[in-house]
Amino acid sequence: MKLVPEYLPANSEPGLDLVLLHGWGANREVWRPLLAYLRSWANVTLLDLPGLAPDCDGLQPELDALLDSILEATPQRAVYLGWSLGGQLALALAERAENRVEAVITLCSNPRFVADENWPGMAAPELAEFQAACAADPRRTLRRFDSLQVAGALVPRPLLRALQASRPAETSDALGTGLSWLATLDQRIVLSGLQIPHLHLLAANDQLHPPGLAEALRGIATGEVEVLPDCSHAALLEQPATINTRLQAFFRRCELLPGQGAPVALAKSDVADSFSRAAAQYDSVAQLQRDVGERLLQQIGDLPEAPATVLDLGSGTGYFCTALKAEFPDSEYIGLDLAEGMVRFAREAHPAAGQWLVADAEALPLAANSVDLVFSSLAIQWCLRPELLFAEIARVLRPGGRCVFTSLGPATLHELRSAWATVDEHQHVNAFLPLTRLESAAVQVPGISLTANVEPFRMEYQQVRELLNELKTLGAHNVNRDRPAGLTGRRALQGMLQAYEKWRQDGVLPASYEVFFGTLEKL
Repeated sequence: MKLVPEYLPANSEPGLDLVLLHGWGANREVWRPLLAYLRSWANVTLLDLPGLAPDCDGLQPELDALLDSILEATPQRAVYLGWSLGGQLALALAERAENRVEAVITLCSNPRFVADENWPGMAAPELAEFQAACAADPRRTLRRFDSLQVAGALVPRPLLRALQASRPAETSDALGTGLSWLATLDQRIVLSGLQIPHLHLLAANDQLHPPGLAEALRGIATGEVEVLPDCSHAALLEQPATINTRLQAFFRRCELLPGQGAPVALAKSDVADSFSRAAAQYDSVAQLQRDVGERLLQQIGDLPEAPATVLDLGSGTGYFCTALKAEFPDSEYIGLDLAEGMVRFAREAHPAAGQWLVADAEALPLAANSVDLVFSSLAIQWCLRPELLFAEIARVLRPGGRCVFTSLGPATLHELRSAWATVDEHQHVNAFLPLTRLESAAVQVPGISLTANVEPFRMEYQQVRELLNELKTLGAHNVNRDRPAGLTGRRALQGMLQAYEKWRQDGVLPASYEVFFGTLEKL
């Protein structure tokens, strides 16, 4: 049994790796409200768990097989956060693979769900009745279970709608497997002997767990137990901000969460504004961009079948829309760019092409497994977190899907960079990531493979000012946060122009571009 993980890197420098395990009757979608908080400090891995999720194709795994599959699909060392039954699975993983589990967090979870004479829980006959009802009518039982999960919430109706919207209408027949685990699992011994950091968050108004659970947990757990006030069993939907705060505080107490990293040196708002201003004149000076993009079109190669959806990532003015539509006439075309001005220009130039979206490549507003082919030419060099970019591309690609891209390397415009270096220490030329950085980022994202090569391109000019004016017209002039403030002095500019002259050959001045051609496949 192979689980397909969804890996979501942190939006800033990550503090740790976090694996989220959902409860019975849910799937990975139930975690979405928390992700905006968690991804500010953690790399997150999501899974759909057979036996618990109602949309896992009827798989009925043995518990040991499921635990092994989870470990195969997740980072070598991570913190495991489990909600409800997912909390019991997190404890089971800590016992099974102690060297793989850095810490355990349980949310609204009872280590022994069924009550006995010494432990608070659900009465065994009540759970047996629930199991019989699920076998007879799974969909109706899920609706009943949803009502129990939101009971006790201050505003239950939106939570109920969110729970029901997070899963498909079709329901697996294998949900009885998860209920059998709830009936038999007893993780109290594991919990009492756990040597790694562990935190247990309970909800004050949880109608699925008895009021005495917090006290019982404090009696056996060596870790911390906290109760979230005014909260139901659906706490992850009801109080995501509070949960995030509790988690960060706990990890800092355990020294698992380091301080915040340095800010990224590239301001994306500056990139977007610069290219938006350049939209109307961009194509008039974009010869390099056309040459590279046309080479990339040839790299798409033979596809197993015609793509149903093509994403033009960093579509700019929509120049390659016509070629992509001609190559794949029956495909849905989506043009997406960070710069609103570029998208407005492209929509006006190609009104019948398809969809045009303003969005960040590192946070795509597209459903998982919704795209067959991604075409991206000279756009992703503006993404300085390639693991985040590749994770998003992997998320939206269907299995077997392909992304072909070009990007610029650090040797780009090295002549201009060296000429400026003779007059001051400021950063006058955009800095781009090396190919090794892209390759290492791809290794971090499960389920993809990357092949790439480097090709040099060279433009020629009579005067350096022609290059500078071209870069400004393209919107590709210096947008780094470390660029010098204000206007460059006349003396420094003249010094740079003179220094560039050493590169003159056969009467022309070269401008070199280090271009990466890459193909990313989703396995």
